[in-house]
Amino acid sequence: MPWPAVLARAGPRELRWLRRGCEVLAHLAALGMTGLLLRLSRPGTSLFSWHPLFMSIAFCLGLTEAILIFSPDGILSCCCSHKVKVPLHWTAQTLVLVTAVLGLAFIVSSKNRSELPHFVSWHSILGLLTFLATLVQVLCGLYLQFPQLLRISPVSHLRLYHSMCGLMVYLLATFTIILAIYSDWFQAQIKGVAWYCCLGLPLCPATVIMTQIINSHLPKKRLHV
Repeated sequence: MPWPAVLARAGPRELRWLRRGCEVLAHLAALGMTGLLLRLSRPGTSLFSWHPLFMSIAFCLGLTEAILIFSPDGILSCCCSHKVKVPLHWTAQTLVLVTAVLGLAFIVSSKNRSELPHFVSWHSILGLLTFLATLVQVLCGLYLQFPQLLRISPVSHLRLYHSMCGLMVYLLATFTIILAIYSDWFQAQIKGVAWYCCLGLPLCPATVIMTQIINSHLPKKRLHV
């Protein structure tokens, strides 16, 4: 039976468990990608070795968890209110920002020491755009937390923009990670079938997060998954 037909015949309870299963896979994929880059980078062997470590913590793990905190089918949805999730989101976002700054600092220092040019690859250019977009999102989150700073009313409009822009930032981060997987540094260590498995790791949480954010801002009668 085709997959769309299976979803069409599934009841609300089955769909809820399907979404929870997908979210568990997203958590595991984010953790797995972070652990893999930690092992491959061998922190401390060079200045560059700290770059993939901190960037993976920021954008593979931290950013994923910061968004999945608000999942209606997540573990926290059963025991935490929205007021509790917001500071958890901010804690994760702070981790993202701090580790991203460290990752950027180490790659700049490494290139300066090696006298190599900056931002000449698609990975570095897209990574810089992702970093700048993350800064904008943090500022947007501050205004969402304190709307009186901009005198914005209603706040729901700003929350919608923040969520959709957050999705764009996450997709930018995902494409940056994929370009890193295509890099000579990564392909020199991972080859064959394992390389293709690694290519799918960042796509799993990206799909789950895209579904979560889009579904949360669509009319309920249009939701099918």
